Amino acid sequence: MTARRPPANEDALSPNPPSLVPSPGREGGAGAEGVLSAVRVVDFSRVVAGPYCTMLLGDLGADVVKVERPGSGDDCRAFGPPFVAGESTYFLGLNRNKRSLTLNLGDPRGVALARELAMHADVLVESFRPGVMARFGLSYDDLRDANPGLVYCTITGYGSTGPYRDWAGYDVMVSALGGLMGITGTPGGPPVVIGVALVDVCTGLHAFGHILAALISRAATGVGQLVEASLLASDLSVLINAASGYLMAGHVMTPQGSAHAAVAPFEAFRATDGYIMIGAGNNKLFSTLCRELGLSGLLEDPRFATNADRAQNRGELVALIEAVTSTRTVAEWMRRLGPAGVSVAPINAIDRVFADPQVVHSKQVVTVDHPTLGPLRMVGPAVCLSATPATVRLAPPTLGQHTEEVLTGLLGLPPAEVEELRRAHVV
Repeated sequence: MTARRPPANEDALSPNPPSLVPSPGREGGAGAEGVLSAVRVVDFSRVVAGPYCTMLLGDLGADVVKVERPGSGDDCRAFGPPFVAGESTYFLGLNRNKRSLTLNLGDPRGVALARELAMHADVLVESFRPGVMARFGLSYDDLRDANPGLVYCTITGYGSTGPYRDWAGYDVMVSALGGLMGITGTPGGPPVVIGVALVDVCTGLHAFGHILAALISRAATGVGQLVEASLLASDLSVLINAASGYLMAGHVMTPQGSAHAAVAPFEAFRATDGYIMIGAGNNKLFSTLCRELGLSGLLEDPRFATNADRAQNRGELVALIEAVTSTRTVAEWMRRLGPAGVSVAPINAIDRVFADPQVVHSKQVVTVDHPTLGPLRMVGPAVCLSATPATVRLAPPTLGQHTEEVLTGLLGLPPAEVEELRRAHVV
């Protein structure tokens, strides 16, 4: 099995290295298909962190080829309920703008095809445990000489070295070990998991940003590099004030419920029909809040003169405010406090989120046609680019949907050879 055309970045070491952005006249230019339309990504990752990263690359126009196990595919395809006609909504929310290729890496022919794909790649992303890609001969060291322009991103749970390098690194385990779970929940209550895989998502964002940085570096030097991301490193980085409070002042943060650990008032307050989030991050906002609540007398109370005072006397302050907020509905307080400039928000269930006027106005919910499910609604890209916007071009793929397309179109294999590989369960 020999590639029928040279790697996309074979000129990586030429005197004029490839640009990150294709020229306007080039087929598939940035203006038409996204700023990364000249970039090909081979994605060996699964579950959340890696797929989230490669989805963002795909949103910006990159051609993302998702490599999956024949028969089962990405583990995330089995996550549920909920399912839609047998498809996991968890998977569907993480894998738009990708083509799915099934490949058996337990077969030498599958490994050979994987290596050919890597020779055609600008970016490779993988999330196996450390050493697995090396056993296949697909590590960065195995590929860098043959494809020197390759940006190779490895995502692990705890890093590629150290005592935990071989541990299974799921989001919730890392958030427990890394302290995030230790500051989440109600004071004195049992441990609480954040409602989404936040550490995974942050790791995907970190990987995405550093892959872009590596591509910019390659545009100047012609040489790719290894990008190493881990869930633990991302977890530590998002601890922000919890980490700096301990490292700089020895303060050990504990769960605060809905309250901000360093600002008061800044938490959920009871209304007659639920809870409303209210925050006053400076003296001006606190003054506005007190006037709107009819509590102007608090502005003369030395217990609440500064934010440090208010945080020190949080319990008394919260009781005084909640005695007022508990007399009206969430909607009434929203109508009164929002226009006055108070930082305020309802605590919405998911169904109310997508009915909220601002969310509806954002048009961030997009519809894409899925090959078996029909019109599929999903949350689209979060950031707007005026000249080269991110777009949702492809629905999340069915398992192996693009196997023949990739093997014949990208690697140049004849259809008969692809069929033989199918019969042999290589693809």
